[in-house]
Amino acid sequence: MSALSDLLAARTSMSDEQVRHVQRLVGEWQLLADLSFADLLLWAPVGGGRFLCVAQCRPTTGPTAYLHDQVGEMVSGERAAPMQVALDEGRIFRETDPNWDSDLPIRREAIPVRMGEELFAVLGRDSNLASIRSPSQLELVYLQSAADLAVMVADGTFPGQTPDGVEGSGPRVGDGVLRVEEDGTIIYASPNGLSAMRRLGINGPVLGEPLATLTSSIADDPFDASDLAEAVADAVAGGSPRSLEVDGGGATVLFRALPLRPHGDPLGALILMQDVTELRQRDRQILSKDATIREIHHRVKNNLQTVAALLRLQARRVAIPEAREALEESMRRVSSIAMVHETLSVSIDESVDFDEIVDRLLGMLSDVTGSAEHVELTRTGTFGELAAEQATALVLVLTELVQNAVEHGFRPGQRGRADVRAERSRGRLAVTITDNGSGLPAGFNSETTDRLGLQIVRTLVAAELGGTIEIRSRADGSRGAEAVLSVPISR
Repeated sequence: MSALSDLLAARTSMSDEQVRHVQRLVGEWQLLADLSFADLLLWAPVGGGRFLCVAQCRPTTGPTAYLHDQVGEMVSGERAAPMQVALDEGRIFRETDPNWDSDLPIRREAIPVRMGEELFAVLGRDSNLASIRSPSQLELVYLQSAADLAVMVADGTFPGQTPDGVEGSGPRVGDGVLRVEEDGTIIYASPNGLSAMRRLGINGPVLGEPLATLTSSIADDPFDASDLAEAVADAVAGGSPRSLEVDGGGATVLFRALPLRPHGDPLGALILMQDVTELRQRDRQILSKDATIREIHHRVKNNLQTVAALLRLQARRVAIPEAREALEESMRRVSSIAMVHETLSVSIDESVDFDEIVDRLLGMLSDVTGSAEHVELTRTGTFGELAAEQATALVLVLTELVQNAVEHGFRPGQRGRADVRAERSRGRLAVTITDNGSGLPAGFNSETTDRLGLQIVRTLVAAELGGTIEIRSRADGSRGAEAVLSVPISR
């Protein structure tokens, strides 16, 4: 839709309201193309008697009239005459004889596009007559319904506003069609429409029966039947198209009711149907699996928090400083992993907003290291969404690097700042942890150091994240140190 709106803005003088009307029409016009067995071309006047094709839709129910895309074509003169008549007179103009400009006989029809009192575009309906034959009942009903909708386009009543703002949603013509009269009585049902009714458990006659009566006899939920009857009545009265599902006989069928009111005359409604039983079963399975996965993450988070609490209690009882420090470091590592699982326990997929995790991590490290009063921990840039397996490894890496920056970069009571900067590009994430502390000790080498934290960092970056890390003095020559991390990221 954005490409269409950009084209209309650049090449036409349509207002914003007219552009939105065109977008609604394009969102619904596959229905009209399939019912018409014809290509639809949207023509916009560009001045000087010329018309520009800004959109095209081919039918799925019949052969196309154009093998090549017509978008961008400019016509004028005799070719544009039917469009000019439709636009000037506000009526549907149909050529009496087919056109033989190409190798195919094409019958063209020009339908004015109206919004309120304004006519501002033309909908071309071009039919390929090469395979013309005596139409079946299905084709006759389709063509009559298409004719009614075409008049509504010229009246400005099709497409209507959908309640949820989603255009063109729901079943297609080939999924199943019912046509009902003003009182909801079914006067036609396509073969696929009949099949959908049978799957719902309706085994008796369908034609001549009220749709509401049939669905009320088989619906698992009586409210489904009453809602469908209300939707049909609303469509007959000229209301907005509505979609709803009915469960019955172990099946689920999606119904969509569209009003048929050419020239304002109520002719009933067109009901599109689609058997969505398998789709809903898959949805339920996915929801069940998602709920199970979230519950697992929730329980893992609780267990990790329990382990962290036990480590904290044990650290308080240990008199040896080195042992207490080791337990506290373990507690921080476990707590950082618990943060990832806590986020995943409320996420709808296996990815996390890593910015939120980093912000919480920095707050936790400020508290547990006792640096909140003299070392400021900040984040700049954005990490964005990360996959769960990447997030778990990366949060451990950041925990170690930030903790090292605070504990080894600043003397007790020394004021300073440590910043975590993220720069995300296509397929890669660059993270720099910078501090303005005392800097690296003489002869420091991150590859040969025996510090457990840095060994954990190197292992996770290489084995789990597939990235690289360098710990060095600050590149800008300022006092302090920086750790530069680069890792590939996947969608």
